[in-house]
Amino acid sequence: MNQAHTTPLNLSAFSDRTYAVLGLGLSGLSAAAALQGAGARVWAWDDSEDRRAEAQAQGIAPQDLMDRDLSDADALVLSPGIPHGHPHSHPMIERARDAGCEILCDLELLTRAEADARYVGITGTNGKSTTTALIGHVLRELGIANAIGGNIGAPGLSLPSLGRDGVYVLEISSYQLELMPRAVIDIALLLNITPDHLDRHGGMDGYVAAKRRIFRGQGPGQTAIVGIDDDASRSIHDDLSGVDGPVLVPVSTREACAGGVFVRDGWLIDDRRGDGVRVVELADLETLPGAHNAQNVAAAFAACSAVLGDADASGNARIAGAIRTFPGLAHRQELVGHRVGVRFVNDSKATNAEAAAHALAAYENIYWIAGGIAKAGGIESLAPMFGRVRHAFLIGQDAKMLAATLDDHVPVTMSGDLATAVRDAAQAAAADAAGNATVLLSPACASFDQFASFEARGDAFRTAVEALDGFAAQGSGGTA
Repeated sequence: MNQAHTTPLNLSAFSDRTYAVLGLGLSGLSAAAALQGAGARVWAWDDSEDRRAEAQAQGIAPQDLMDRDLSDADALVLSPGIPHGHPHSHPMIERARDAGCEILCDLELLTRAEADARYVGITGTNGKSTTTALIGHVLRELGIANAIGGNIGAPGLSLPSLGRDGVYVLEISSYQLELMPRAVIDIALLLNITPDHLDRHGGMDGYVAAKRRIFRGQGPGQTAIVGIDDDASRSIHDDLSGVDGPVLVPVSTREACAGGVFVRDGWLIDDRRGDGVRVVELADLETLPGAHNAQNVAAAFAACSAVLGDADASGNARIAGAIRTFPGLAHRQELVGHRVGVRFVNDSKATNAEAAAHALAAYENIYWIAGGIAKAGGIESLAPMFGRVRHAFLIGQDAKMLAATLDDHVPVTMSGDLATAVRDAAQAAAADAAGNATVLLSPACASFDQFASFEARGDAFRTAVEALDGFAAQGSGGTA
């Protein structure tokens, strides 16, 4: 968030209205508090007794919505995690529909409260959080007032007021997109689509349709940025290209795309004017390694260019310079720093093999810290990456299972706990004569055997690394 902007949202348009709020997690509780503070009548409810107690402690009196006539409510503000179609609907959903009560989420209310601001919306199966954080960082470096929120960071109604010159940068999940009936996103990004949450959308077709909603209502003067490296997203791009609508910018890491932004020979190429200009060499972006981050960088560049309204060398250089200073997103291939030529990377968010594969593909000479509570299939799918791993240091409940998979492929040390693994890996990496070694925490497992969350695991990794003699944190001038 741009800390210079702390003016609360003007929610006066919602005063003296009635809102039912179902689900009192982070976004629901924030919405209930904001609406109540604006003078609205709020009927707040959660099926969890603990969450109702938390709301009560914050001055929001829970009211069982089964006892309320929803025809008297202006809207039902629904937490996105509550099912409203597939595989079933919460009982209140049908009651709201029968009463003609509009169903929406807090991001829809944000767009109504701050109608004059601009909105950048990011969706996709993978890469949303990094791309959202990168866009916010670049805009901040360029002096453009912005606030990051939605599915990452702050809930919609806890963001500050930005006014006509501000930009809201919102990570938007498929669940949230289904609860934004009137919102129109000025600069909308679809990164990619792979099967996910299919039970909530009734299958792949429903999931694709939900993602496509990010472009709903766009017209001339707005921008649609679409990754075209998967079939579902490419199909959406092709459909959009056949209508008189927003400026369409394709993004690819696999092929040149006319009029878009793509990767070629390790460079980010801007072809929006048809001249194929080099923007930034991806190898220079140490906090954004790997092919998946190349797509994130390309999409973020296109979005920031649309905000600036520039498609020239000056604008490109400013954006490229800001991208180079991106510190990375915590726990997602986060470069913690260096020690005697060895980089230390915190990828604690990789709680399954598929997520860990991105990090393993991004580095060579890896000293890999893995383990915890293994998911179905363990790490067998990572076998093609084992050649990149010089040594594995295993921790947690299912370390023996992982060791059995690695047997005969990768040398293994049963470190047991994370602090020991960091010391073991640091010592081995420092002795690597090949150089360019990386100590990588990418556990491919859940954290709950030893930590309260993947965030706590990543924080413990950072603490252990910073305690090493000779460690230099990222940005402190250490040896790269």
